[in-house]
Amino acid sequence: MSETTVYPFSTATGTDVRVRFCPSPTGTPHVGLVRTAMFNWAYARHTGGTFIFRIEDTDPARDSEESYLQLKDALRWLKLDWDEGVDAGGPHGPYRQSERYDIYRDVVEQLKASGHIYESFATGEEIEARNVSLGRDPKQGYDNFERDLTEEQRAAYRAEGRAPALRLKVPDTDISFDDLVRGEITFPAGSFSDFVVVRPNGHPLYPFVNPVDDALMGVTHVLRGEDLLSSTPRQIALYHALIEIGLTTFVPRFGHLPYVMGDKNKKLSKRDPESNLFLHRERGFIPEGLLNYLSLLGWSLSKDQDVFSVDELVAAFDVENVNPNPARFDLKKAESINGDHIRLLESADFAARIVPYLVSAGVVDLPLGDARQAVLTAAAPLIQERIALLGEAPGMLGFLFVTSDALVHEADALASLPKNAAEILAASVTTLESIPEAEWTHDRVHEALTAALIEGLGLKPRVAFGPLRVAISGRNVSPPLFESMEILGRGESLARLGVLSAVVAADAASSPVVAS
Repeated sequence: MSETTVYPFSTATGTDVRVRFCPSPTGTPHVGLVRTAMFNWAYARHTGGTFIFRIEDTDPARDSEESYLQLKDALRWLKLDWDEGVDAGGPHGPYRQSERYDIYRDVVEQLKASGHIYESFATGEEIEARNVSLGRDPKQGYDNFERDLTEEQRAAYRAEGRAPALRLKVPDTDISFDDLVRGEITFPAGSFSDFVVVRPNGHPLYPFVNPVDDALMGVTHVLRGEDLLSSTPRQIALYHALIEIGLTTFVPRFGHLPYVMGDKNKKLSKRDPESNLFLHRERGFIPEGLLNYLSLLGWSLSKDQDVFSVDELVAAFDVENVNPNPARFDLKKAESINGDHIRLLESADFAARIVPYLVSAGVVDLPLGDARQAVLTAAAPLIQERIALLGEAPGMLGFLFVTSDALVHEADALASLPKNAAEILAASVTTLESIPEAEWTHDRVHEALTAALIEGLGLKPRVAFGPLRVAISGRNVSPPLFESMEILGRGESLARLGVLSAVVAADAASSPVVAS
């Protein structure tokens, strides 16, 4: 390698931009990983470039097919579509590293022939012993001493039964690059030594296969997590070698995205529940809301706008505007933004999205049928303004899908009933029985009960309507009371008031009477 060789970085813009998302299929998708995918996707869509989805599955001890399928499920749920890659195909396949070993072997042979990689027989113990013998810290690492082994020395090692690893001969110069997020970064000469790219068993390692794939796939911009920053100079060193053998003509631009932090400003780990993408989906995040929030972990549309659409994200996103400082995952803020996006949904769309949650909770079965669909259509708008997660829907709407004899009154709701609950319920029944079925609307019910309880009995609305809410929904908190009564209908509403009246009477009868 010549120290005077110029190794150009990519100058691609617009439709020439090519980015990739290349996770290892290990475990459940992490929200930080998903944010990396989203930033790559948004940059490709913003520039009109190409988004590649590649799988790095060269570690059979950790990789799993289940995780691979989960990664695809995650991207599809979030509607982060890819232009090339697994399932989509493309001119640079295959897109799973486990299927590319012949390609890697060919590149290895080219680099061996050109002198960029060499055989290394030293074990870890021997490297430590060498450092001790030279008066250095035993953990200092490899010092490139095998660069110039003779053929006789290599033959002697083989005669001992040793199989060599292969190391890349790194340049003895500074390695600098202009990070798209962090600005100019320089790793001085000697920051790292010749590193292993192929194990003695012939298995190529991540620091080798990752840049080789990027080079062969024409990747122009590598947007990845800050935790990988320390490996970047090694990748650039390999890129220099790949340019010299003609495999590519440029080094990609790098942008290292900030850490996603959890509580107490610690990096959000896979052990933290907030890191699990599917847990958020199970709780009722919608793609629009979660993508919006994740984009705020290091980027913003403007200083005074936290809620925006995916289209607005794509139109405005530029990786150079990403903040390099760590971003904290704030679950409450995420839920609030998700709630804002729920309220932006069309009513029919919202109703359809809560059905899986109602089914999962056992509130309804599929198919719904006309009657239950009618209840859902009428009831969904009542909670759309009140929930932050779709998973709240079963608790809010469940009472509408059971009959009075199956309704469960929650303990805290019963405990909240005022002493005059029996009087309120009796007056309510008398009033409501006077309303004909044909006139049973939420306005008519509201008007009649207001006259009877607030004007007639002189009660405050909270006291007057609290027992009615418990009777109708079994809860202290529910969708709007009178609209719920309209949906249930006259007969069912009166039946529920009767059930709670009986509960209150039974409780009064069982309570000890204190003599005066």
